[in-house]
Amino acid sequence: MRPSSDDPDFDLPGVAPSRQKRSRETTLALLRAGADMLRTRSLAELSIETLCTEVGATVGAFYSRFESKEAYFNALMALAARDGEQRLGEIRRPSPDTDLDKLCHVIVSGIITWMRNHEGVLHAALQHDDTRPDKWTPFKALAKATTERATPLLLPAMGKGRKAAKTRTIAFGFQVVLGTLVNAILNDPGPLSLRSKEMETRLAGCLLLLLQAEINQSTPR
Repeated sequence: MRPSSDDPDFDLPGVAPSRQKRSRETTLALLRAGADMLRTRSLAELSIETLCTEVGATVGAFYSRFESKEAYFNALMALAARDGEQRLGEIRRPSPDTDLDKLCHVIVSGIITWMRNHEGVLHAALQHDDTRPDKWTPFKALAKATTERATPLLLPAMGKGRKAAKTRTIAFGFQVVLGTLVNAILNDPGPLSLRSKEMETRLAGCLLLLLQAEINQSTPR
């Protein structure tokens, strides 16, 4: 979780604003602790009392900032989505000589790093998806934005011609990458976990193979 209590954009919907640094630090500590605790327990298992004890705050201090547990979770999701959007904005167009292999590894590594940083929140959002579909909506939008951001970075490395077909292949490639990662977060079926370095290598290689297959279709024989 990247924002600090000095961040002017720290204010979140559903969170009581505070202009005092110490109060903002307490709010941020509650959010960070909850995000960390959700790595090992479900949202239903997350106790407000335990959370407050973890950061040395009172339950009253919690409810003076968040009107409910639901509002608190909404704030956690907003922070995770905001971090993802910020990371997308930091992606810079690579030099013209950057090969497709390196591009795939850089992009996939960035996605996995973000997911690792917010694994607990993402897992809780996915669990909520069955009963509250709106909970996953910010991350669906972020997934779409990631694909749209990556497409103009990958297309030049795929050569000229058949732009529509290549664009669709890139979109499918990200569907494969993101679908695999979501399954790893929600079910962890193995053999590779989200924390495995091999997951980065395998998924980047998978994306590369899909894109290369599309390139080969457009290459005269």
